[in-house]
Amino acid sequence: MAEWLYEAGIGEIRAALVSRGSIWKARIELEGSGPRVDTVAMARLADRSTGKVTLESGDDALCDPLPKGVTQGASFKVRIVREAIPEPGRPKLPKAVPAAPEAQIAPGLDLLARIQASDVPARQLRAHESDLLEEAGWSEILDEAINGEIRFAGGALRLSPTPAMTLFDVDGPAPLEPLAVAAAHAVARAIERHGIAGSIGIDFPTLANKQARQAIAEAIDAALPQPFERTTVNGFGFLQIVRRRRRPSLPELLRADPIGAETRAELRRLERLSPPPPATHMVTQRIGRRLAQRPDWTAELARRTGGAATFTSAKE
Repeated sequence: MAEWLYEAGIGEIRAALVSRGSIWKARIELEGSGPRVDTVAMARLADRSTGKVTLESGDDALCDPLPKGVTQGASFKVRIVREAIPEPGRPKLPKAVPAAPEAQIAPGLDLLARIQASDVPARQLRAHESDLLEEAGWSEILDEAINGEIRFAGGALRLSPTPAMTLFDVDGPAPLEPLAVAAAHAVARAIERHGIAGSIGIDFPTLANKQARQAIAEAIDAALPQPFERTTVNGFGFLQIVRRRRRPSLPELLRADPIGAETRAELRRLERLSPPPPATHMVTQRIGRRLAQRPDWTAELARRTGGAATFTSAKE
């Protein structure tokens, strides 16, 4: 039976949809990550030419369209329809639309509320219990997201997020037709597993046979849940998928701050150590530097484990 496994971690909350012992969806929500989808808030128009608005929380967003007749500095209600998307050098601001005047000001649902509202049962995990997330392959999913290497029976995928689209490159030995169909199923699972949306490009092996290219498209249609739009597979083996984008994907989230992701993963491991907790933890230098910048994380670890700890690093 499928179920959501949820953890309230340090610096993040995390959840995985697990079925038959495997993770089908992996989701992470960072603390302080900005307004969530469906947040309704008052906003002040900061720049009419770009549609930039400033929410009462202090967060900026881009509103399109703007209400008719609104002037610079005026306030009105907005609804967030897409959360902030981290990108190298130029993060994308949240997207907003004008909200109805009668809409109630309220934050959007967090990750826990969203999975509890689904038709799949949810279970909240505790650090002293068996590590069901890890047993289902949590660390492997994080490694996929960060390094982009995804293996499937008969081949492998290379996942590469870019500002324009998320790209999948298919690699594997001949015969190419069954490889491409198997890759289509693997790509569909990876898209769902990592919460990938927006524009997605897939570079399949070049197939001259039109029926073989159609079989790839049919495999995508069978394996990837709607709604989405796609092209046909062109003569060079390229297919494009477009899915509505509401939140950053797991690869985008983790690659935007790999040291933060590594540090939170280490805190998760330390939190699960058997009591009594050691007085000193050996960590890498970059994790040590991040922990020094986040005393709230170390304080929360001490509260959860029942003992303060120091962190030391060997020379790297």
